[in-house]
Amino acid sequence: MTTISSKIDIKDLSRQALGDWLADRGERPFRTQQILQWLYSRQTDRFEAMTNLGKPLRAELDAAFVNPRLTVEHEATSQDGSLKLLFRLADGQHIETVLIPEKDHYTLCISSQVGCAQGCRFCMTAKGGFVRNLSAGEIISQVRDVQQRVAGQEGMPLSNIVFMGMGEPLANYTNVVQALDIITDGDFGLKFSTRRVTVSTAGRVPRMADLGRDTRVNLAVSLNAADDALRSRLMPINRRYPLSDLMAACRQFPLPPRRKITFEYILMQGINDRLEDARRLVKLLRPVKAKINLIPFNEHPGSEFRRPSPSQISAFQELLAEHHYTVIVRHSKGQDIGAACGQLRAKLVPTGE
Repeated sequence: MTTISSKIDIKDLSRQALGDWLADRGERPFRTQQILQWLYSRQTDRFEAMTNLGKPLRAELDAAFVNPRLTVEHEATSQDGSLKLLFRLADGQHIETVLIPEKDHYTLCISSQVGCAQGCRFCMTAKGGFVRNLSAGEIISQVRDVQQRVAGQEGMPLSNIVFMGMGEPLANYTNVVQALDIITDGDFGLKFSTRRVTVSTAGRVPRMADLGRDTRVNLAVSLNAADDALRSRLMPINRRYPLSDLMAACRQFPLPPRRKITFEYILMQGINDRLEDARRLVKLLRPVKAKINLIPFNEHPGSEFRRPSPSQISAFQELLAEHHYTVIVRHSKGQDIGAACGQLRAKLVPTGE
């Protein structure tokens, strides 16, 4: 049985909301910074341990708020070292988060919603439907908890965050941006560089300009087709925001100096992997500062799609490179544990499996 506390998770408060709460109690503004440092820089869970706060304030914090960790319901480690964590939330819902080892650092793939409403045909998360948005605190907790878990591993810092897990981040815009404020706060938050944080969207056009205005993180667009007919068949969001609108939003996105928009293109055999598809992609992206991640489809049970042959993947990549695009083939890690791109579904795993 899941018990939900009547207290508020303090991580759900924005910096401004925490400051207002403190001001209402006659506390000075610097108390906000002290509490944020305890929560994120020092990873403190108990208010009573915040020793540079007076005892009355600590008691008030304890009476009003909780500061929980996410509950790890199940974890699985891939042969390539990737770690998939199934987190149970306070209301009994579940999300998945994946820790991915790179050459000299970790990347954390986090979720922004329980389920997803986008309905992309190639994605397992879509098959479970949409349940609810994650709160800012639930988004932050994925990073905070895993950051604590890997602390002390010499030479392998957790330095990169990608919003590429369950859900459409820009459909949960307010909470995602609030979480980003803490994740990228270099003084009192989790201290991730904006250059190492990427938010991926299926193409929620009205919020793309907002993201560029409100943050300095990287933008990735899940594209997967260079013509409207095919993209609408693969990704229903294209019927509402067709490629002309999406590309206009990309051209207008306020990129920081020397950055590009990443376009994610999942290669599916006989669907979008032909050289004529690559030529359409070249033409479509020509007006945009773009780099391309080619992701060979990660097959899973029940899927109608298949992975292209290595020769077809190489030919597609070479044609794009000939037109001077930066093109990387992303061979997703964690495939043997259902942690690869498009495989997250937050499915409970029976004990002993």
